[in-house]
Amino acid sequence: MAIVNVQDSHFQEAVKEGVVLVDFWAPWCGPCKMIAPVLEELNERLGDKITIAKLNVDDNPETAGNYGVMSIPTLKLFKNGEVVQTAVGFRPLNDLKSLIEPHLS
Repeated sequence: MAIVNVQDSHFQEAVKEGVVLVDFWAPWCGPCKMIAPVLEELNERLGDKITIAKLNVDDNPETAGNYGVMSIPTLKLFKNGEVVQTAVGFRPLNDLKSLIEPHLS
């Protein structure tokens, strides 16, 4: 499954079922650019088990505010609509996998 872009208008619908990793990012953010290929690799490895979504905080301030996103990149892992993990800043692939895998069962 491809990485999906989400917006304020359909955010709740996007995270309500299954396991969804949301990357809160912005185009001007250096660490956001660094984590993008890590998310692509994660999608290749776990894309059949999770959905990876990206939310541009500049274009979607309502959702970012609702979830208290103060620094980017912020990654929030949702399971059936509830936040179960949060990571702020760049994280290597293995860190992200270890954050996600306990929630896949």
